[in-house]
Amino acid sequence: MAKIRVKQVRSAIKRPKDQKRTLEALGLRKIGQVVEHEDTPNILGMVNKVKHLVSTEEA
Repeated sequence: MAKIRVKQVRSAIKRPKDQKRTLEALGLRKIGQVVEHEDTPNILGMVNKVKHLVSTEEA
């Protein structure tokens, strides 16, 4: 399976609780932090939910 890199580019302050939890589930805690995940439907759905807070690229 392919991998994707997810980088947090915006703050989670003043965001709904479910978006904050999604960022935590992705492993993102700080702006600028990058994590690598498998390209699964679950991960892509989570990224889609917080797409305004993160940037993605294929690894």
